[in-house]
Amino acid sequence: MTLRANNIEHFYGSEHILHNISLEIMPKKITAIIGESGSGKTTLLAILSSLLKPTRGTIYYDDILLSNIKNIDLFRKKNIGFVFQFHYLIDYLTLKENIALGALKESDNIEELIKTLGISNLANRYGNEVSGGERQRAAIARALVNSPSFVFADEPTGNLDTKNAIGVFELFRNFKDTSFIVATHDKKIIDYADIIIEMEDGYVKNISSQRT
Repeated sequence: MTLRANNIEHFYGSEHILHNISLEIMPKKITAIIGESGSGKTTLLAILSSLLKPTRGTIYYDDILLSNIKNIDLFRKKNIGFVFQFHYLIDYLTLKENIALGALKESDNIEELIKTLGISNLANRYGNEVSGGERQRAAIARALVNSPSFVFADEPTGNLDTKNAIGVFELFRNFKDTSFIVATHDKKIIDYADIIIEMEDGYVKNISSQRT
């Protein structure tokens, strides 16, 4: 599935946040949106992921116009996963229960994800019983539980040390059938991303390809 943004503009009140952005997110790639705080990267990620409606412009998933989708919640569950800086795990559920919470149906995929993400021995623990890196791994598993076409990650390594941050980016590369779009100021992602979108003052400054 390909994601296209056409002539995206966005305002918060009178403040012009995004300026005439058009781009295409190719399938099965890791795309990094990088830039300083205030560059517009988080707003762009929110618009691309359907969480925010742009002031002007259109978003297409393949040939599907996002604004025409009637049941957006079901569309998200089937096609989109989310990973945030703060893991948003439910404290009174185990890691496995948190992962299963968003599943459309009961599936062996949960056990496979837990194993792939290296948290099999932690599956029955609660979020406050594991480290920040382990909580983030559970959050990534939750995002992937329905095998979505896209996973959007907003500063997923913001609260992690260097070792765990690199571990997160390495994990993304294990899921080759999923497109990851990551908004971050963490320059370590440059070593793992296929496409780099550089933002500055609400504009796309440059788009470069790291791999073919």
